[in-house]
Amino acid sequence: MSEAMTAAEIERLDLTAPPTGFLVDPFRYYDALLEHAPVLPQPDGSVLLSRHVDLDRIYRDTTLYSSDKKAAFGPKFGVGSPLFEHHTTSLVFNDPPLHTRVRKIMTSALTPRAIARMEPGLISTVDHLLDAMAGRETVDLIEEFASTIPIQIIGNLLDVPMEERGPLRDWSLVILGALEPKLTDDQLARGQAAVTEFKTYLEDLVARRRAKPGDPETDVLTRLIRGEGADQKLSEIELLQNCIFILNAGHETTSNLIGNGLALLNDFPEERRKLLEDRDLLPSAVEEILRFRSPNQLGNRETTAEIELDGLRLPAGTNLHLCIGAANRDPAVFDDPVRFDITRKPNRHLAFAGGPHVCVGLTLARLEGRIALGRLLDRYPDYRLREGRVPGGRIRFHGYATLPARMTP
Repeated sequence: MSEAMTAAEIERLDLTAPPTGFLVDPFRYYDALLEHAPVLPQPDGSVLLSRHVDLDRIYRDTTLYSSDKKAAFGPKFGVGSPLFEHHTTSLVFNDPPLHTRVRKIMTSALTPRAIARMEPGLISTVDHLLDAMAGRETVDLIEEFASTIPIQIIGNLLDVPMEERGPLRDWSLVILGALEPKLTDDQLARGQAAVTEFKTYLEDLVARRRAKPGDPETDVLTRLIRGEGADQKLSEIELLQNCIFILNAGHETTSNLIGNGLALLNDFPEERRKLLEDRDLLPSAVEEILRFRSPNQLGNRETTAEIELDGLRLPAGTNLHLCIGAANRDPAVFDDPVRFDITRKPNRHLAFAGGPHVCVGLTLARLEGRIALGRLLDRYPDYRLREGRVPGGRIRFHGYATLPARMTP
């Protein structure tokens, strides 16, 4: 077990220049943040928050804490740039009225009945991927499984032709990668190019869909075009950028949920044994994976007025980093939080954020996690990870770039 970090060590943590160890395994740092510095000022004037109670309160208060990121993203991306246009127009980084209009459309398309209709296609996708693993010495559970499932599901939601889905994952990874606290010139340039290319593709797809609408009961793009479920239609820019958002949000986090789950069930064989013996534990296992290795580790809000936290006065316009990964290990909320326990109840994790901005696709993500993990265990109950797993290397999104495995029926 690693030696506990001191208060002096953790108070030097800078998200724009994190130590290598933080990128690989941030959880030791989270425990120290909770113990020594749950409200940690950053060199750039922002503040890192770690306590569950603080995050839960902030997520629910849309008056004192704004999701609008125009002020923060202007200097980062360049006002008017492709990345600025995308991230300041998409659902997650907006307040009402845009947030309300877009969310109404998405929630009206992701009803329990609509998600139930997706289940047969999801099962077919997962089984097809599992079939392709048979008899092979080594499989990459990220490239060939975890990252492929959500691309196909979101592709189905938007009714993207199968032969046109190839670039979607790469675009998504690059655009979301631009949300890291610190970017290289190359990361910024690739992010700008990815938004431009994705937007150009969507302009053509939308034109085709306008000419030949799909079934609005199953085709989210047709619903977005028509504005179904909202008080008014989206502008063309709002439409295009929120299509990009749907793909990005549904891909990265669900890929990480599945990949992290497979890694944890490998690393904690006793918990895998429990799940193999009792498949009714799948829902609670997914919740514990979400808590223990949250796919999204950081959220953000901006103060709209002066506030005080732990005696620290923060002016209006202060950027707050909401450390979801730490809050989900808060001993004030979770018994023995450093233990991975698939039977844990209650499990009040914040992996899907909370309040009005709670993840709109959480029910679909949970379904994808349950089916992917459950059916892989049905087919390959004794799978084992091989040496060579590669962490994703990001601060905001926690997962794996590569998970080589031996699949044993």
